[in-house]
Amino acid sequence: MAETSPPAASAPEFDERRSAVSVETADTSGDETTEASVSTSAYSAPQPIIITDVNGHIGTITLNNMAKRNVLSSALLDSLTAALEEFKAQSVRVVIVRGQPSVKVWSAGHDVRELRRGHQDPLGYADPLEQALRAIRSYPGPVIAMVQGSVWGGAFDLVLSCDMIIADETSTFAITPVNLGLPYNTTGLLHCLNRLPVNFIKEMFFTANPVKAEAAEHWGIINHVVPSTEIETFTQTLAQHIATKAPLAVAVVKEQLRVLTDFQPVAAQVFERIQNMRREVYESADYQEGVDAFLEKRKPDFQGK
Repeated sequence: MAETSPPAASAPEFDERRSAVSVETADTSGDETTEASVSTSAYSAPQPIIITDVNGHIGTITLNNMAKRNVLSSALLDSLTAALEEFKAQSVRVVIVRGQPSVKVWSAGHDVRELRRGHQDPLGYADPLEQALRAIRSYPGPVIAMVQGSVWGGAFDLVLSCDMIIADETSTFAITPVNLGLPYNTTGLLHCLNRLPVNFIKEMFFTANPVKAEAAEHWGIINHVVPSTEIETFTQTLAQHIATKAPLAVAVVKEQLRVLTDFQPVAAQVFERIQNMRREVYESADYQEGVDAFLEKRKPDFQGK
């Protein structure tokens, strides 16, 4: 879920050495306040929504929808999932997911305009975000999130699903469903429970306040905080070091850890109760009000019904 007021991203330089995995142009369905004018000149090539690069055993996925603050639209998420499948076919051993250099917003989170409304679960199993998270978590090699700038809403779940997070001093992390009246799904909460103390998870979810880099490292969100001038070299060196290790051994350790941490037995009646509670929320007037307020760029007036 995108926060209502992260700063607009600065336009980075485009690296022509990288190749585009997606021919989709940048999505324009997110927050209109962040739209950038795009040249329609015949001399302007459409910008890919993500950029991929493979160098040896290292694959890089660069989020490239700068005009929309890398909002997690279905187009971007489908492209990310497809890139991971392509890397798997190429036996890429380590994947880095990043934004453009020195970006102010790493990602503004789930595209609110694409959230289901009415009587449909907005974060169901088939949602493109959920599919992308499963693709990251099941990838047969480490996926490293390299973060510069702010991470909002569903993008926090995305970086938390990566195996490691390397961030610079500009990074912040916020999980923001309460700004929309959105009932976060049980799978997403489990991702947090596997990484963070319950009291800290509650503070993040209840307040939606961004957590700065130093605190994020303290609570175990981040593996390493690295100065922005050194983060690219640090992340590449780490990825290259991991890539020299036995890939089958690394892959099986990752899969074992995924299975062991995902195994949380829940009685059928308990799960049904949770789903019923969530249904009451996403069918509520508050959820409608939260999404409407976001799209209308105003403060929501939640009534608790």
